[in-house]
Amino acid sequence: MPDVDVGAGSAPIERSRRDPEGRRRAIVEAAAALIVEDGLTDLTHRRVAARAGVSLSATTYYFSSLEELSEEALRLLADRIDTELAAVAETLAAHGGDPAVLAGILHGYLLEPTRVQADTALYLAATQRPALRPLALRWFDGLVEVLSNHVDAGTATALAVYADGVTVHAMLHDEILDLTAITRAVTALMRPDDGSRR
Repeated sequence: MPDVDVGAGSAPIERSRRDPEGRRRAIVEAAAALIVEDGLTDLTHRRVAARAGVSLSATTYYFSSLEELSEEALRLLADRIDTELAAVAETLAAHGGDPAVLAGILHGYLLEPTRVQADTALYLAATQRPALRPLALRWFDGLVEVLSNHVDAGTATALAVYADGVTVHAMLHDEILDLTAITRAVTALMRPDDGSRR
């Protein structure tokens, strides 16, 4: 569930010519924001340059092709997943793998449309370019690993699939699933015996 600030790049960003790394990062962040907003198909060097507040020639100087630029932008989105997963792991460990806590984390994520859009953009890009699948799967595989500290591997996988499902649901519906519904589903997956006694 990577976080990307699509609003930060909405105004031109002044970058000193003495800060080439800063200019390059501004270009990558602008590309990432545009991918989150509009997907890969509408990405162009010109749009990225305008969003980053740099010249068109700067984008082609740092990135010889649009494919190279888009892959770097998608990598930026994916890299933020590690921080997200660490936070999930820490919170779950502090609460003994409580299903209600996991449900709360998932619900909180769904309440942030920009984060949902970022994940969806990464997934869609991976369907168009198979070479990007390792980036897109970083969240899923990482979540399975985190959850495997609290449940068996099969259940961890089922929970990760459910998380993907509610993410897609959030993209297609005006209202996300409420916390009660998510908690019920997560609890049923993590602790099926609890549900059978109700």
